[in-house]
Amino acid sequence: MEPLTWGQIILAILLQLKWVWVGMILIFVFSIRNKRKLGLYGKLFDNPIGMFGFGLVLFWVLCAILADTIITQDPLVQISGMKNKLPGTPVRGVEGAYYLLGGDNLARDVFSRLIAGSQTVLSIAPAATAFAFMVGITLGLPAGYYGGLFDTALSFLANLVLAFPVILLFYLLVTPEIRETGVVTWVAGVLFIFPVIFFWTFMFSRWRIAPRVLTSVAAPIVIILLMFYFGTVFKMDPFVGIWTTVIGHLNQGNPIGEWMTQTWEQHSPLLSLGLGPERLNIFVAVVFVNSPTIYRIVRGLTLDIQTRDYVAAAQTRGEGPWYIMLWEILPNARGPLIVDFCLRIGYTTILLGTLGFFGLGLGPESPDWGATINDGRKLLSIYVHPALPPALSLMSLVLGLNLLADGLREESLKD
Repeated sequence: MEPLTWGQIILAILLQLKWVWVGMILIFVFSIRNKRKLGLYGKLFDNPIGMFGFGLVLFWVLCAILADTIITQDPLVQISGMKNKLPGTPVRGVEGAYYLLGGDNLARDVFSRLIAGSQTVLSIAPAATAFAFMVGITLGLPAGYYGGLFDTALSFLANLVLAFPVILLFYLLVTPEIRETGVVTWVAGVLFIFPVIFFWTFMFSRWRIAPRVLTSVAAPIVIILLMFYFGTVFKMDPFVGIWTTVIGHLNQGNPIGEWMTQTWEQHSPLLSLGLGPERLNIFVAVVFVNSPTIYRIVRGLTLDIQTRDYVAAAQTRGEGPWYIMLWEILPNARGPLIVDFCLRIGYTTILLGTLGFFGLGLGPESPDWGATINDGRKLLSIYVHPALPPALSLMSLVLGLNLLADGLREESLKD
């Protein structure tokens, strides 16, 4: 087979992304037709900058979701004879297969690694940022609302973390030596409990006068969240211990009870977010570094909003402090927080790329964009194709998030 021309390469890539284009068209058509019913998200489609940024972000989100149908080769497989090959080179021994963006220094398909890299980035950055927001919101609301010694102590700790160089802090948290000490596990144990606390407080503050809702809806969800918490952080199912201790003791000497206990131990599901040791390190690093900044933003918004008349009206009605914080102050702070959330995902994406570039992120075989850029950097004097596509991809995703944040900021200020 003959190598593809640049026109054929571009056409082949566009065809590989056909379902991404279909998804984007459907989402844009639906959103534009119903934009008056979709709140702040709908208003985004009246803002050209925000709409363009949303399009860039949506493109990469759909690429991550549909990655398995887009990639042309296994991103981890090295094919003999394809090392450092130019874009459009036919794959040896495979009819109709090409390395659309060439091969890297280990004979892996750059295009497939590029698409798989979007899956890696978008599986970590948004989720880790959301966890950081839950930590920052859970601590920032009471600090701003109550003030006093609690506020002073938390602000001192936040400033202490922020005073430390971010890259150095990331380096300390993601290195294998730190992982072996178990420090990251305990830091994760502290940080990852905040989503559970946030959800229960959120539900209890609203439905404390409706016990049926708490017991039938909130409690089961909290139990599931706790199972995910223990399974992700400590790789254990807490309810196995409860069952074997309590039920096993009650049924001691009872063959049926002992059989039930053994069956539970063997088949009890271990719920986990599926984070390996490396991903858990990165996740903890992102949450730990971002939480103090989010805490300060939430605290500042709380200090401002708690002076508004509707907060005073809620206090006059006799509403509890957490109801006021979560159902009066937080909804009215959503505009700045949504904007900061988009920006912070972009910052996290850059940090993940930086870690990967220096070999501190996931494993060296991982297709994350930072590691791919670093692999291609070594060949820049000869080839640019291994390094340029992931660098442009990283830039386009961060640009899209920044433009999306600008659009959301402009529209939220109109409310």
